[in-house]
Amino acid sequence: MQPAPVSLMFVPKDALVSFAPIDPDGLILAALDGELDLDCADKVRDSLAEAAVQPDCRFLVVDVSRLDFIDSYALGALVSARNTASAAGVTLTLANPSPPVRKAIEVTGLGEVFGLPAHG
Repeated sequence: MQPAPVSLMFVPKDALVSFAPIDPDGLILAALDGELDLDCADKVRDSLAEAAVQPDCRFLVVDVSRLDFIDSYALGALVSARNTASAAGVTLTLANPSPPVRKAIEVTGLGEVFGLPAHG
């Protein structure tokens, strides 16, 4: 008797972070892709914080347009990365929030913290 085939309807995708090289104005562009949750938020936080403390970095812009999901723990991790950046004199902002990210930010009132205009 053979075991029944396994059907996977949902396979979580941890958030991946990618960076563009620092530009002459001290800008680093980062992009998050996938799902940002408890499983990977600390790694993403640490990666963003490390980028923010690079010599000559003045601005860290994180594109979150390709995030499919974000939980409250992950939002806290992004706040922590933002605070690390701020302590180093670097401005960390989020850009192009996907609908799930926009909703989470609006519900928590963190738009201003991340440099996002009010959605209207």
